[in-house]
Amino acid sequence: MDHRTDNQGQGDDMPDAPNAHPFSRLDPLTVLDALDSVGLRGDGRLLALNSYENRVYRVGREEGQPVVLKFYRPQRWSDAAILEEHAFVEELAAQEVPVVPALVLGGRTLHEYAGFRFAVFPSRGGRAPELSDPATLEWIGRFIGRIHAAGGVRPYRERPTLDLDTFGRAPRAWLLEHGFVPPELATAYASVLDQALDGVARCYERAGDVPLLRLHGDCHVGNVLWTGDGPHFVDFDDSRMGPAVQDLWMLLSGERDEMVRQLGDVLAGYEDFCEFDARQLHLVEALRTLRLVHYSAWLAMRWNDPAFPAAFPWFNTQRYWQDRILELREQIALMDEQPLWPA
Repeated sequence: MDHRTDNQGQGDDMPDAPNAHPFSRLDPLTVLDALDSVGLRGDGRLLALNSYENRVYRVGREEGQPVVLKFYRPQRWSDAAILEEHAFVEELAAQEVPVVPALVLGGRTLHEYAGFRFAVFPSRGGRAPELSDPATLEWIGRFIGRIHAAGGVRPYRERPTLDLDTFGRAPRAWLLEHGFVPPELATAYASVLDQALDGVARCYERAGDVPLLRLHGDCHVGNVLWTGDGPHFVDFDDSRMGPAVQDLWMLLSGERDEMVRQLGDVLAGYEDFCEFDARQLHLVEALRTLRLVHYSAWLAMRWNDPAFPAAFPWFNTQRYWQDRILELREQIALMDEQPLWPA
């Protein structure tokens, strides 16, 4: 787990943001002491990886290969929810799906040190996959199919569902109640957002009662790393219940005809292991809309974390919210178009 671990994470289900930033106490010495507390001795080499939702470090060891320490953002997930994710990834690893499960140390995968919860992972590198290559997309599709075949066996009990409420209505309420949208744009933003969420609801109605399963949840190109042995999947931090197409649409890009071809390539591998309900294609633009709304709220909720203003200086400007209004208007039109169908 060694590259873009969770920089695109979408956060939780909109609890109030904490007043203080706890990660300010997480200094290099604390990271090394945390590793030592689980019986692994660091050699002082410490590299902060590209992560915002949590804090993730690659740490060299005096003996053995480097490891990755992931410190979970306080107040986001319960212990039970984190352990449920760990168990799912371990379940996938046991079925030889290329994932990176947390190491079991002292009989546990979740540890605590100095008030921080953390897990230790083997360090796994890789490069971004070539999504322009049909064979690559089919290969990735096969493994997502295997993830979903396992994910459909039983539901999550502790982790939430990706739906209109958690990724749409709750973020809308949080943004407007906390005054992040400039007053002169608040009415226009609220109006277009309501229209967009109505469009999402219509897409769900067209899709019908699609099955929900345990997902990766954030299956963008940065969380699929490629080596000579093919893909492996990292960062299940956003794993939750949802429709299967959530793990497919973020692999698609370009013009409509390009996305249709890419979808066909992904499904050619996917359906070797898991049946895909084509009604879910009505949800592609709806899920994209929900992600856009949730992303704005995620940035707003984390704005008291010093890492966020430094990394996202364009957020919360007049121009930012004007662009979001235009973006939502485009999504409203897209949600009323015919969905993508593979050739």
